[in-house]
Amino acid sequence: MADDMGSTVPRRQLGRALRDLRTEARMTLDGAAEAMQCSRQKMWRIETGLGPTRAVDVKALCELYAATPELTAALTALASETKAKGWWHSYGDAIPDWFEMYVGLEAAASRLREYDDTLIPGLLQTRGYAHGVYQHRSRISEDERERLVEVRLQRQTLLERRLPAAPQFEVVLAEAVLLRVVGSPATMVEQLRHLLNMGGLPHVSIRVTPLAAGLHFGAVAGPFVMLDFPLRNRVEPDPSVIYSESLTGALYLDRKEELAIYEEVWTSLTSLALDEQQSKQLINKIVGEVHHG
Repeated sequence: MADDMGSTVPRRQLGRALRDLRTEARMTLDGAAEAMQCSRQKMWRIETGLGPTRAVDVKALCELYAATPELTAALTALASETKAKGWWHSYGDAIPDWFEMYVGLEAAASRLREYDDTLIPGLLQTRGYAHGVYQHRSRISEDERERLVEVRLQRQTLLERRLPAAPQFEVVLAEAVLLRVVGSPATMVEQLRHLLNMGGLPHVSIRVTPLAAGLHFGAVAGPFVMLDFPLRNRVEPDPSVIYSESLTGALYLDRKEELAIYEEVWTSLTSLALDEQQSKQLINKIVGEVHHG
């Protein structure tokens, strides 16, 4: 599994270093793209760590920004680490570019905090529930649907990982997610029981915000995941990332002020949510109602 964490972390480190060098050189992204005779989009991809970066490009950028020979050598070496492929590459087109980056970040994280008010999070979905979710995508073929479900199930092995240790996974779900039937009532009962099982793992915490909580900060923010990263022999860990997905793309936020706002949202959610035990009781109650409904 360790190589699944593959290239995401070095890509982000390299991207940040090049962005800092460009800022010190007082160049804009457009200016650098023009000097490199490439598109602004390519420069942006390099700096955000969205794809592998060629050593020859890193060398040219270091020259452009007048980096020291030592730093140039270190960053060029780092470029070779950005080519490692994670398991998700074998799924090809089933995974859009913007999600591929997320899968890499998720595999490298030491702590994941997820809030959802529409669906059960992907890492906790059963096969039946995942099928139900993709059933509504009329634009995709049965084959693609199957691949998407497989990707989702493959991602879940993260929670069983031994080395490096599985991430701490904290989930807050809106009660409405538990009441919304996806697939059939039987699928839903199986899904809710799966939640109860997963919540029993020492590194997984599942809590529910009751409908009675009314309109709160989380409901305004909408679904998101906060990813924190391990220290990895350095003084400072990689900066945390907030991931927020839509049907056609995703936002990756990592500015200090953005992280601070989402920390506030998380604090508000955890203060409103039932504790783990009460959440289990509520899920059990809903299982009974769906089962006999």
